[in-house]
Amino acid sequence: MSARNLGVCSWSFRLPLDQVAEQMKTMGLKRVHLALQPFLAGAQGGEDRHGGAEGADALEKVKARLASGEWELSATMIGFPQEDYSTLETIKKTGGVLPDDAWEGNKKLVQQGAKLTAELGCKLITLHAGFLDHADPVAYKKYSERVKYIVDVCGEAGVGVAFETGQESAQDLADFLEKMSGVGVNFDPANMILYAKGNPVEAVKILAPWIKHVHVKDAVMTKTPGEWGTEVPWGDGEVNAPAFLAALDAAGYKGAFAIEREGGDNRVADIALAAKRLLA
Repeated sequence: MSARNLGVCSWSFRLPLDQVAEQMKTMGLKRVHLALQPFLAGAQGGEDRHGGAEGADALEKVKARLASGEWELSATMIGFPQEDYSTLETIKKTGGVLPDDAWEGNKKLVQQGAKLTAELGCKLITLHAGFLDHADPVAYKKYSERVKYIVDVCGEAGVGVAFETGQESAQDLADFLEKMSGVGVNFDPANMILYAKGNPVEAVKILAPWIKHVHVKDAVMTKTPGEWGTEVPWGDGEVNAPAFLAALDAAGYKGAFAIEREGGDNRVADIALAAKRLLA
């Protein structure tokens, strides 16, 4: 691992982007997985877990950092404002592309996000597509049609799409990806554990052909079925960091790694610890 391919998720700091930039300088990181939520009309809502609104001035500063070489984008990211991560059941119902009452608004967010991603000179946008259910033909058809819409909109903008691992097993996701061209994977190993969807090291082997971007995040499995696992600092959980990185290397992955921290109240220190451990 080198600082050249290691970055950070902008939303992990829970800070305005000017302060994110300062923290990244301190850590010696240039790559950023940039949440577009602060810049898209209608994108804020729910927990604003990916950042509250920031003005046109903040976006111009992002463009200036990219132009100067201070920042490099590994990918952009959009979430959907109706998503409720309170429990596994609420995110199953509200996540991604499936909620009908949110779809028209979310289509507009995808359109805006694809356009802004291209404007920023980035070639990849990531998102959670929601609950993939092979056992429900009606839901599966709707999921497939809406994913196809996202792929087409982003493709027209010259932008690739990567769906983040989450609410499905690696094999279920692979079975879907084999039928849906134009979609890659933003591999988050902790999500496999948080959602109790399998061993992330084994999942790399299954999803290797589609992995376009990787999150650096760790977690421990819940002891209470039906509840979330617990996110922990990188290297302190059950991902098995050495084996995970070795599996990616064996798969020939050469892309970006973005540190993500969405739990705990010591985000800056935890991100710095992950960078230190990875660059040691």
